[in-house]
Amino acid sequence: MPLRHWLAALLVVLLWGLNFVVIKFGVDAFPPLLLGALRFALVAFPAILFIPRPVIPLKLLLLFGLTLCFGQFAFLFSAIALGMPAGLASLVLQSQAFFSVLIAALLLNEKVRVHSIIAMIVAALGLGIIEMGADIAQPVPLFAFMLTLCAAFSWGCGNIVIKKAGPAVNMFSLLTWGAVFPAFLFLLASWLIEGPQLIMHSVSNLSWMGVGSVMYLAYAASFIGYYLWGRLLAQHPVSLVTPMSLLIPVIGLLSAELVLHETLSTVQWLGSAVVVIGLGINIFGGKLLRFLRVTPPNTHRRINQATDRRR
Repeated sequence: MPLRHWLAALLVVLLWGLNFVVIKFGVDAFPPLLLGALRFALVAFPAILFIPRPVIPLKLLLLFGLTLCFGQFAFLFSAIALGMPAGLASLVLQSQAFFSVLIAALLLNEKVRVHSIIAMIVAALGLGIIEMGADIAQPVPLFAFMLTLCAAFSWGCGNIVIKKAGPAVNMFSLLTWGAVFPAFLFLLASWLIEGPQLIMHSVSNLSWMGVGSVMYLAYAASFIGYYLWGRLLAQHPVSLVTPMSLLIPVIGLLSAELVLHETLSTVQWLGSAVVVIGLGINIFGGKLLRFLRVTPPNTHRRINQATDRRR
């Protein structure tokens, strides 16, 4: 990728890494499904009055809203509200990179490289270590952990929808119009599950923290983050772009520790490190294999001979 695209990816990492602390503040102010409704209502309205609908089939537009918007955040917001630590949520959610690679292989016929398979196994091992390492210092409810994995799967599905939409799709249009369906879905789900009394209580007791959380989630995380992410996915292979998201936990874990005072056990730090190693394998494994394949056998002999002469 060009340098400016790498920089765009790093900006997304920063915005989405801080996103988890903001979500924690948000679910403290609103029930999780109502928080989703408010977020996507702000994304959709009044922007749809000025931004034309994206030129893609209605089916893809609805799938985008159902997977990347509703599915991902219904699961994620609920997980954090049920006790999933924000910092660890930022890490577990990045398993979407591997879901994306697998789904792209099944639906788009993108080849899964050997090093990507190894990376998936390593990262899965790391996630298992994190869950097994839960202790009193940083408990991880199993149900909340599974909800976070469901959010990651939904994100992976959404990545494929963006890829299917193609590089010509206007991402602002896709984000804006794709938020309409989820906004109504979230509101309906909140009404049926959380109840009208809790909705009215939350809305009538607004705080600056709650309002600020919704604004950040709607504009910084959604418009800026997903616009850049979508453009990168549309122009580059899924297997190249999505692993960059595994850098998000670096910001997520640090910000959660600094702001929310979340602490990890030694075993959980070990699991986090294993996941990051999986990222490294996925990003650099292909380059290493290509280097080994293109380097002539006698090159290593010449390097060793030159080293011996210097000695």
